[in-house]
Amino acid sequence: MSDSSSAPTPTVPTGGVDHKARFFVKQKITMLVNRYEIRGANADGSEGPIIAMAQQKRMAFKEQVTFYSDEARTTAVFSFKARQIMDLAAVYDVFDAAGTPIGYFQKDFKASLLRSSFHFVGPGMDAYGQERNALVGILRRFVDLPFVFHFDFVSKATGQKVMTSEKKFGLRDKYTIEVPDTTLDFRLAAAMAVGLDALMGR
Repeated sequence: MSDSSSAPTPTVPTGGVDHKARFFVKQKITMLVNRYEIRGANADGSEGPIIAMAQQKRMAFKEQVTFYSDEARTTAVFSFKARQIMDLAAVYDVFDAAGTPIGYFQKDFKASLLRSSFHFVGPGMDAYGQERNALVGILRRFVDLPFVFHFDFVSKATGQKVMTSEKKFGLRDKYTIEVPDTTLDFRLAAAMAVGLDALMGR
C-alpha cells in the first residue's frame, strides 16, 4: 500500500477558501467520453449552473482529471493526479490552477475490500470517509445492481462530519454533496467527490 504519511503538507489555497455548502455532481457517459458536470446550488437548494466540468476519453486511464470553468474547456481551474500509475492504493494529489498542491486523497485498499474507504487530507484537515451502509458495501461486490450508496467523511481528530456524498437513484450517476466544514475548499471537495465515482470500480 502507498504510504500517505510521506505526502507533502497541502498548501493553503491562494486567495482564501472557496467554500460551497452544497453542490451536485453528474456523470454523463457517451461512446467516446466520460463527462463530469459540477453544478452549484441555488438559494432554494436546487441545482444551479455549471461551475466546473471535466471530460475524459472512455479508454483513457483515470490517473489524472482536469476540471475547467466552462463547457468549452478553455480555463483549467483545478485537477487531481495519481502519484503512481495503476496502483490500487495510489495517492491522488489535488492541484489548483497554478499547479500548487492543495490536498490529497487515497483509497484505503485493505478496508475497501468490504467497504469502500478513503483518506482525505487538506489544509488543517485530516478526514476518513466510508460508505455509510456496510451491508450495501458488501452486496455491491457480489450483485450487479444500481445500488444507491452514501459516503460520510469525518475528521480523525474531532469525529465531526466534514463532507457527505449521496448518490441518487437513476440510470446516470448523480450525487448531492454537502460540505458542513466551512474550511473545506470547494476544489478539494469536488475532486474528492469525482474521485469517489472514478475509483469506485477499483
